[in-house]
Amino acid sequence: MSELTPFVPSPRLFSLENKNVLITGATRGIGRACAIALAQAGASVCIVSRSPDPPLPPGDNHTHVVCDLSDSDAVKSLFQNALDKMGGNIHILVNCAGIQRRAPSVDFSEQDWDDVINTNLKSVWILCQAAGRHMVPLRRGHIINFASLLTFQGGLTVPAYASAKGAVGQLTKALSNEWSAHNVQVNAIAPGYIETDMNSRLLADPVRFRQISERIPAGRWGKPEDFAGPIVFLASEANKEEE
Repeated sequence: MSELTPFVPSPRLFSLENKNVLITGATRGIGRACAIALAQAGASVCIVSRSPDPPLPPGDNHTHVVCDLSDSDAVKSLFQNALDKMGGNIHILVNCAGIQRRAPSVDFSEQDWDDVINTNLKSVWILCQAAGRHMVPLRRGHIINFASLLTFQGGLTVPAYASAKGAVGQLTKALSNEWSAHNVQVNAIAPGYIETDMNSRLLADPVRFRQISERIPAGRWGKPEDFAGPIVFLASEANKEEE
């Protein structure tokens, strides 16, 4: 084996012991499944919730901070509040929170637009910037954003969501280009159609459900637990460039 290729046992590559995670959107759906997977890999996980008493995933290594992600002023203090909660160290940021508003584009309200953009895009930018200010000087860290299939496709009756997720994809690329030189890894996961509360209207519409299902190569909608492997990989030392 080449001296330039040191052997590292694979289980250790995926261990998140002694790592602190801040994750949004973890009270349900994909985010909750990700929070459980990260904790099972050994991480201490701080969940963001609008409720002061959120339904935490099982286990002892979960805590939470309160924040309404649609309130940009509140989001600006969120990362520091989480740092204080986690002993001054956050190794991994996961931006998974998102909301949806559906209406024909000619009728789409400005309030719905602002709600979606603030939650799905502006909060991501604010948290990424705060994480970068913490991680770049330390030359370590992982940021994982949740984009979407609609990062690449426009969708129907979801102009704000498609716009926000398209921008999340570009933001992820921009930050990755800038911060990879500082050993901070910035990636995005882009789910397709997943069986979550957000898609309940589509799941309940037999015509749209059939139309969408026919376009899925796997022949089934995804499930939140499908993201356990990808999130642990992207948060772990397996996803790391050597210094």
